[in-house]
Amino acid sequence: MVNLGKNGEIVHSKRPIALFGGGEIGPHDLNLALNRVNGAVAADGGAATLIDSGRVPDAVIGDFDSLAHAYLARIPEDRLFPIREQDSTDFDKALRNIRAPLVLGVGFLGGRLDHQLAVLNTLVCHQDRPCVLLGAREVVFHAPPRISLSLTPGDTVSLFPYQRATGRSSGLEWPIDGLVLEPDGRVGTSNRALAQVTLEIDRPGLLVMVPRDALDAVMRAFASEQTGRWPARAG
Repeated sequence: MVNLGKNGEIVHSKRPIALFGGGEIGPHDLNLALNRVNGAVAADGGAATLIDSGRVPDAVIGDFDSLAHAYLARIPEDRLFPIREQDSTDFDKALRNIRAPLVLGVGFLGGRLDHQLAVLNTLVCHQDRPCVLLGAREVVFHAPPRISLSLTPGDTVSLFPYQRATGRSSGLEWPIDGLVLEPDGRVGTSNRALAQVTLEIDRPGLLVMVPRDALDAVMRAFASEQTGRWPARAG
């Protein structure tokens, strides 16, 4: 069940929910996401995709500059949550106002590169909000303190630091033990899974990218409640 306006947050759910953006959404992405979650929230223009499919979003969050009036008129007023400030993206506005075990983001990867970079920046800024982004070829998430993934041997596992990061790994062809990963230094692109992959990360700021087919493995890992969670950033 998705609760609105509870405990100071716009959306509160005890189960994973999907968050839809106004970017590229593949022909099977909507059903793939909805079959794995408890509710559907839209970030501004992402509401159009849901409405076109015959589903009214449980909540719409954003500055509403990308959603046509024809769509707004079809959404109950008590499901509309405008945030008019222009200092953040609609993805940021939505993610920081959702409390759930996991958010599955659809329609945020692909398209303009600056938009994608802003989305990835938001994942790092809201390190206490577990979120997995579904792309055309991969899924992306901010590495929690620890995670164990059942991947297929040979799967690409890329680690990209938005901040300085260190940690340990097992099941990777090139372990990260003893390495310092930095956005202006060493990065971890195009590593490969040998078997079960386990990561233990010392501090937030590391993004993980694995094949799209690994979505269920990633969601199971977060659902296991063994990942830990970073605290909210100060300020």
